Amino acid sequence: MKKLSCFKAYDIRGKLGTELNEDIAYRIGRAYGQIYQPKTVVVGCDVRLTSEDLKQATIRGLNDAGVDVLDLGMTGTEEVYFGAFHLDVQGGIEITASHNPMDYNGMKLVRENARPISANTGLKDIQALAENKEFAEVTNKGTTKKYNILPEFVDHLMSYIDPAKIRPMKLVVNAGNGAAGHVIDTIEIKFKELNIPVEFIKIHHEADGNFPNGIPNPILIENRASTRDAVIQHSADMGIAWDGDFDRCFLFDEKGQFIEGYYIVGLLAQAFLLKQAGEKIVHDPRLVWNTFDIVEQYQGTAIQSKSGHAFIKDVMREHNAAYGGEMSAHHYFRDFAYCDSGMIPWLLAIAVLSETGKSLSSLVEEMIAKFPCSGEINFKVADTQATIQKIFDHYADQQPEIDQTDGVSLNFGAWRFNVRASNTEPLLRLNIESRRDQNPRPMQSYVDELTQLIQG
Repeated sequence: MKKLSCFKAYDIRGKLGTELNEDIAYRIGRAYGQIYQPKTVVVGCDVRLTSEDLKQATIRGLNDAGVDVLDLGMTGTEEVYFGAFHLDVQGGIEITASHNPMDYNGMKLVRENARPISANTGLKDIQALAENKEFAEVTNKGTTKKYNILPEFVDHLMSYIDPAKIRPMKLVVNAGNGAAGHVIDTIEIKFKELNIPVEFIKIHHEADGNFPNGIPNPILIENRASTRDAVIQHSADMGIAWDGDFDRCFLFDEKGQFIEGYYIVGLLAQAFLLKQAGEKIVHDPRLVWNTFDIVEQYQGTAIQSKSGHAFIKDVMREHNAAYGGEMSAHHYFRDFAYCDSGMIPWLLAIAVLSETGKSLSSLVEEMIAKFPCSGEINFKVADTQATIQKIFDHYADQQPEIDQTDGVSLNFGAWRFNVRASNTEPLLRLNIESRRDQNPRPMQSYVDELTQLIQG
């Protein structure tokens, strides 16, 4: 029995041919069907050249397990999430490798109401059955129908804004030749119908699995220039760029400056609290002070969760939180079945710009000025736990406030940092922030101090 190495903590991802191929995709579909026994599931795929074939193999596996399939065609991950909670189905599968290299692909799996399936909620069971291939014989095979979810999905997206309140603006949208373009086109038509005065400037718009402009992953600094340049060239109010399956979006202000995901969490918290004071907002522990500040200012309640989508979704459900944000550009919404979306954030951002009458840079510059941060810095270390202990010991005599929700956060009053082992790679991740009003010391000096400690 050959072990399948494509099963990760939160999803399935592997090198094409060896770790993931049509045979393995078929077995995963078959195992999903046998374990959960849903009546119907939705299945979609991103624009990668291998995604359609892997999708068809997964569908065959589901059908052979007696499951009916609604084939959504080429979709982003959140269209599958939406289908899984909006339609009368019991689960969903998206074939995507998001921002991984060209020779990778993968899958994201959910159950009814788009509840995530990860290592501790059933992914290991699917893996075991896909490995041992002890599939039950089924008398009635499932059927497959094509289904266009796009009109319903876009109608849902429109519920996050008040069309009458959106002021005239110009947006640069960069789909990175991934799956986002078809949704933008449909939103554009909708905006015209509703007389929403927004002009879209589209770059790298056509879906193309050859990725002629590089893998869509705007978190990489080298992938930001095209969005920045277009914002400046067209004097746009904002730039938006997505990853391949568009479950993450990245914002650029009207000067073309990339905005750290941390400050977007504050911006979106503000968007929800402008609509409804008193809402609960969930955040991760890496960087927190700006979020606390905004949530307090707009009469909300901030709740901390461990990083990672499965944890954030659980904490949001437990507290009925309106919004949850991670600085890694994953944003989660109660009205979206607690799932992450890359379309809802920019819609909320244009609502905040319209409501406050401010530019994106001025909104964010206030936050950055009060709470400067380092951004996430990654270190390759031989032993992450030993390194964390070394940092811990080094600062012990300063008696910082300690929080171990996720890795270790040390709070010294005027500055704090979080250090944690990556869930997905052999890396140590560091985030530092300070309070400008209490602390004139430049951020770089903290970065240098901790870099020396970690690498010394």
